[in-house]
Amino acid sequence: MKAVVLALALAGGFSASDGTVADAAKARDVAAVRALLKQGADVNAAQGDGMTALHWAASLGDSTLTQMLISAGANVRATTRLGGLTALHMASQAGHAPVVAALVAAGADPNLATSTGASALMLAARSGSAETATRLVEVGADINRAEKTFGQTALMVAAGLDRADLIRLLLSRGADWKAASSVADLKALTAPAEQEGRPQAAAGGGGSRVDVAGVTRGYRYNELIGSQGGLTALHFAARQGSANAVRALVGGGVDVNQVSPGDRATPLLVAIINGHFDLAAYLIEHGADPNLASDAGVSPVYATLNVQWAPVAAYPQPRAHLQQARTYLDLLALLLDRGADPNARVRRKVWYSGYNFDQSGVDEAGATAFWRASYASDVAAMKLLVLRGADPSIPTTRLFSRRGPEDPQAGADKSGLPVIPIGGPGATPLHAAAGPGYAMGFAGNSHHYAPGGMLPAVRYLVEELGADVNAVDPDGNTVVHNAAARGDTEMIRYLVSKGADVKKVNRAGQTTIDVANGPVQRTQPYPGTIKLLESLGAVNNHKCVSC
Repeated sequence: MKAVVLALALAGGFSASDGTVADAAKARDVAAVRALLKQGADVNAAQGDGMTALHWAASLGDSTLTQMLISAGANVRATTRLGGLTALHMASQAGHAPVVAALVAAGADPNLATSTGASALMLAARSGSAETATRLVEVGADINRAEKTFGQTALMVAAGLDRADLIRLLLSRGADWKAASSVADLKALTAPAEQEGRPQAAAGGGGSRVDVAGVTRGYRYNELIGSQGGLTALHFAARQGSANAVRALVGGGVDVNQVSPGDRATPLLVAIINGHFDLAAYLIEHGADPNLASDAGVSPVYATLNVQWAPVAAYPQPRAHLQQARTYLDLLALLLDRGADPNARVRRKVWYSGYNFDQSGVDEAGATAFWRASYASDVAAMKLLVLRGADPSIPTTRLFSRRGPEDPQAGADKSGLPVIPIGGPGATPLHAAAGPGYAMGFAGNSHHYAPGGMLPAVRYLVEELGADVNAVDPDGNTVVHNAAARGDTEMIRYLVSKGADVKKVNRAGQTTIDVANGPVQRTQPYPGTIKLLESLGAVNNHKCVSC
C-alpha cells in the first residue's frame, strides 16, 4: 500500500492518506477516491461546509466519478450546511446535463429546494444549459416554483440572463409568463407608526425622511418609492437589456403591455428607464402602449429624457443609453409618432432621478416631458415636443409647504406674494431652464444639461414661446434668482433686457443678490454677479453664509 501511495504522490495525484473521499473528489483524483473506498472510507463524509464527495463530483461535471460514488452508496439527498444544496443543485447550476441525469436516475429529487427556495431548474436556468433544464423538466421539475427571497421563477431567471433557448423550452412546457416577483409595499411598512403620530417607523428604517434640497419638506423613501418588485419575466428581460430573451418571450405570446403590480411599470417603461432604447423600439413595434405610465406618473416619453439627462452621481446609474444604435431623440420621435401624450405629468418626485442621493434641489412632481427637457436645456427635444403638441406653459405642481402641509406659506413669508395652494402651480419650464436648486445646496455638482448651456433654452422659451420672465415658483424665486444663484451674469443681462425685475424677494426674504452671495455652506459667492445686480438696483443684505 505504501508503494501505491508513493506512486500517487510522485505522479502529483491525491494521496489516499491525505484526507477524506470528499477531499479526493475535490482534487478530481479518481484513483485516490477508489483507493479510499476500498479502504472502507465513508463515501458520505462531509467537509466543514457540508460538501460531500458527490457534491464535488457533481460540481465538476465528472460523470465517471459521480457514478462511482453513487455505486458506493453516496447519498443523493445530502445537503450542504451553507445554502442547503444537494449534488443535483451543484450539477444543475454548472449545467452538467449527464451528471444531472445520473443523479435523477439514482433518486435525486428535482424539486428539493435550497435554503432560499431555489430549485434545480432555477439553477439550470442560470447556467444557460437547455439540455440540463430539459432533463429536469422531463422528470417532473416544477416549472413555476418561486424561490423564497424575491419570488423569482426559472423563467424570470432565464429572462434576466438572456437565455432564449431556455425561455422557449419553459414556455413550451407551460411556464407562467404572467407570474410576478414579490412586491415590497414600503408605505405599509411605516403606516402603523405614522397612524400613531410617530413620523418615523422602525421597520427597516423605511420611514426615515430624505432631505431633498429645494423640496420644501423632507420626503420619506416610502413616499417616493411606494412599492417595489412585482416584475414578470418580460420586465426582467427589459431591465437587463436581454434582447434575445425579449424576442423569445414576445414570440412566445407574452403580453408586451403587462403591468407590474409593484409600481405599475410596463416592460417598455422599464427598458427606457434603464437606457435600452433599441429594445424599447422593438417593444413599441410589437404593440407596446406608449402612454402607460408608472404609479408615479412616469411615462415612456418622460423616462426617455430623464435617463438621457440623468444627474451626475457617484452611485451606479444606467449607461446603456450611450451604447444604443437609436438615439434618445429617435426614440422620443417614435413614441410621439405612436401617439404618446407629450403633456402627461409626473405625479410625484421620481425617486430614482437622483440615484438614492438627490442633490438637485428640484421636485419634479407635476412635470411634463417638456419641463424635463427644459431642465436639461435640451432645445432639440423642446422643439420636437412643441411640434408634436406639447404645452410649453405647464409648470410643476406645488405639493408641500416649507413648514408642513398644514401651514401653507404662512408666518415668515417676506415676499408679499399671494399664497399658492397645495396642488397649485409650481416652477415653470423657464425656471427649470434657468437652473433651479443651486442656492439650496449641491445642485451644481449633479445637474446634467445640454453642452450648449442654459441660455439657448431660456432664449427659446422667452423669444419663441412667450415665457414670463417674472414668473415666481412656490418659494417665490424668479428666473433671475435661479440665474444669480449660479453666477450667470450673461443670463441675467439677457433676462433684464426682456423685462425681468432683479429686485424681487422670495418667500424666505432673499433678494437676487442674497442667493448669489454664498447663501448656504460650501456654495461660493459670485462677486461679478453681485456687482451687476447692485448696479441694477437689487438689495444686498450682506448675508453670506459660506464666507
